[in-house]
Amino acid sequence: MPAPPALPASFHRLAWSNLSAQSAEQIALAAAPIVAVLALGVGEGETGLLQTALTAPFVLFAIPAGLLADRMPRRLLMAAAEALRALALLAILVAFASGVLTLPLLAALGFAAVCGTVVFSVAAPALVPSLVVPARLATANARIELARTVAFAGGPALGGMLVGWIGGAPAFGVAAALSLIAALCLAGIAEPSRAPVPRRHPLADIREGAAFVLHHALLRPVFVTQFIFNTAHFLLLAVFVPYAVHRLGLSAGGVGTVLSMFGIGMVCGALLATRILRRLPFGTVIGLGPVTGFAAALVMALTTFVPSPLLAALSFFMLGAGPILWVISTTTLRQSVTPAGLLGRVSAINILSYGARPLGSLLGAVVGGRYGADVCLYLVAAIFGLQALVILTSPAVAIARQPEPQPA
Repeated sequence: MPAPPALPASFHRLAWSNLSAQSAEQIALAAAPIVAVLALGVGEGETGLLQTALTAPFVLFAIPAGLLADRMPRRLLMAAAEALRALALLAILVAFASGVLTLPLLAALGFAAVCGTVVFSVAAPALVPSLVVPARLATANARIELARTVAFAGGPALGGMLVGWIGGAPAFGVAAALSLIAALCLAGIAEPSRAPVPRRHPLADIREGAAFVLHHALLRPVFVTQFIFNTAHFLLLAVFVPYAVHRLGLSAGGVGTVLSMFGIGMVCGALLATRILRRLPFGTVIGLGPVTGFAAALVMALTTFVPSPLLAALSFFMLGAGPILWVISTTTLRQSVTPAGLLGRVSAINILSYGARPLGSLLGAVVGGRYGADVCLYLVAAIFGLQALVILTSPAVAIARQPEPQPA
């Protein structure tokens, strides 16, 4: 059997653009609360409101971004999104240098910058299948996710170091420059033209995308599993830091080290993803992520009996390594079974699963406040068990190989 063709130059430009865009996002997200606390003197409640402003666009604008991604050239849409992010970050830089930066202004400009992130995140998976032959989709998605995980693992630390080295405002300047680099990389991509989309009411387009996901035998359980996973993951994150300090005896540096194992696990999983996908049935790889997440939650629950930081670190490593295989394999599945004209909207609906994150955080606040961290960790294990059950009882895990791509 002949080897599949190499990934084209246009895809490599997309991959570099993705690395620059993701790095810009992570640096800015790390710098914003540091600047808010050190330069503006805000407290915990106000930083919580800032974080809300920086996450709300994923819920508010994912669907509109999907509509745009299916109606206009995705390369141009992504370039415009990066330009918007760069302008918003430069505006923070100017406001800071002028002495007029306030928390509401920082939140508003940060909100605008994250809107650019949402558009890029929705359009990029929809663009990949037009640049890469079907046989190379999994490899391409592994490259995209590797760039994202590197930025995710290193971006917060880099953002913090930049604030320490050159100050808060210049850190936003670095992030803006990375966004401009991302836009320039996109300019050189030769995106194939698509057939004109007939004009319809936006609600009709939204219904079409939602119906496709919710009625599809493979995509529906994937969406449900991802929603439950996000709930459990953010429930864990909501209670882990105080639990680690009070029960595991970790210092601030120790907590950071344990949490960093999540990013290290993601990088390791992304590096091994292509080999694993070659050696295991496609559906088996889809099931690996949720099962590994459940195993990781059991390891974390074990720390309530054996309070070991090493077990906690192992749990976070597993939470990174296994689920990144899920992201790569389910993205490939979504791209394969979705008609090209629907990819933007289907990608947007996938982003909506992030709406489970505040639900998980709220559960942590309510359950942790009333029953304590131990009960939260047992609940985390139960919810992770539920998401594993959903996917293991679905037809997705029975797929022997990557499905054939659907026509436009």
